Amino acid sequence: MATTAIERRLLVGGEWIETGDWIEVRSPYDGSPVGRVPSAGAEETRRALDAAESAMSEPLPAHERAAILDRVASALAECHDEVARTISAEAGKPLKAARIEAQRAVSTYTMAAVEARKLAGEVIPMDASPAGEGKIAFTLRLPVGIVGAISPFNFPLNLVAHKIAPALAAGCAVVLKPASQTPLSALLLAELETEAGLPPGWLNVLCGPAAEIGDVLVEDERVKLITFTGSSGVGWKLRERAARKRVSLELGNATPVIVAADADLDDVAARLAAHAFSFAGQSCISVQRIYIERSAYDGFLERFLPRVAALQVGDPADESTDVGPLISQPERDRVLSWIEEARAAGAEVLAGGELDGELLRPTVIASAPPDAKVSCEEVFGPLCTVTPYDTLDDAIALANGTPFGLQAGVFTNDVKAALRAAGALEFGGVTINEAPTFRADQMPYGGVKDSGNTREGPAFAVREMTEDRVVVFQL
Repeated sequence: MATTAIERRLLVGGEWIETGDWIEVRSPYDGSPVGRVPSAGAEETRRALDAAESAMSEPLPAHERAAILDRVASALAECHDEVARTISAEAGKPLKAARIEAQRAVSTYTMAAVEARKLAGEVIPMDASPAGEGKIAFTLRLPVGIVGAISPFNFPLNLVAHKIAPALAAGCAVVLKPASQTPLSALLLAELETEAGLPPGWLNVLCGPAAEIGDVLVEDERVKLITFTGSSGVGWKLRERAARKRVSLELGNATPVIVAADADLDDVAARLAAHAFSFAGQSCISVQRIYIERSAYDGFLERFLPRVAALQVGDPADESTDVGPLISQPERDRVLSWIEEARAAGAEVLAGGELDGELLRPTVIASAPPDAKVSCEEVFGPLCTVTPYDTLDDAIALANGTPFGLQAGVFTNDVKAALRAAGALEFGGVTINEAPTFRADQMPYGGVKDSGNTREGPAFAVREMTEDRVVVFQL
């Protein structure tokens, strides 16, 4: 994949800085250089917090914040192709999927601008009790303070947008640490922010060792909220260490789908073939565990497996590619080892399971034991399991049988069964007749159990990033 290497600087206090050390960004597809960025540490992080503190000492009015967010949305739309190609190059994301991510980031900023304009408290009915008689009261919604944001590699633009845009809408300055594998999209977004008129210090972007930057964000009392998207193990440890801060976690999943016999199997097969393997399964809500009612099991596989085989595996810069590389060779080798573990335990590989050149082919596994890693841990690769079930209760129990609870899906034409499943599935979101990989950027998105403790989406993130102050007047 031929790319032109990009060199970007870090943003601290409105200045684009170098540190003398560099992080090389290479293509996950062929290892070619994509770009490089400076590597920061504790010193630069403290400088960024100084700048954020100074910025928040002169609050931006809501209409100015909203106007800046609107301008960023417009700029993202105007440079859509450059943004998509940057995402594709550094993350190895197929270009057609990268284009969708770029479009979604426009929506995220647009929705955040709306939230900035309507940010308000509420009137309290004080005379509802004798103690409140003769008084009026209302709440003000105020920014919680500096936000420390840590984002992952798999959506290097839109998951960054889901942290920056709501924070700015709420009136919070941000210190962002994007993933070191994919920092270029975040820094491109930071350039658009500054060009849109965001004053110095409101957004600071640092790349470098997670331990150094993260330690400062955890330990510095000026950081009032940390928002983290990544692995469950890292996220919950972060929350333990930052016990006195607000810590918003959006973590992993082992996404289940229940397919009833009365579902439209052609539609289901098409949706799940796409959503189990898009971006090589590197999404927290990538379809991983498919449970099919036993009477429909063979019919589903007859429709599903040919669609999986038809997926194009190759260069993410090719417009026709459906499945590209995993983010690194160690991650690819880990998924291969999980496949071999399942096979050794008696599972049957119905599709894939081997390399196409250096790329792992979309893999479908049947008869995987419940305690195999592919069944109970987050694969984060182009792999799904298929398992028959006899009753809806059985399917719900299987779906709930992991520590995760981000999103789940149900395909059925029985409204009663759909609503029953929606109430019984222990997940932050349940999709009906849509793959659980679906996400609209304005909806509440987040998990329960090991999958997190928050809801993203601008309206819901702004709630987390503000606090209510009650004001009482004696008449």
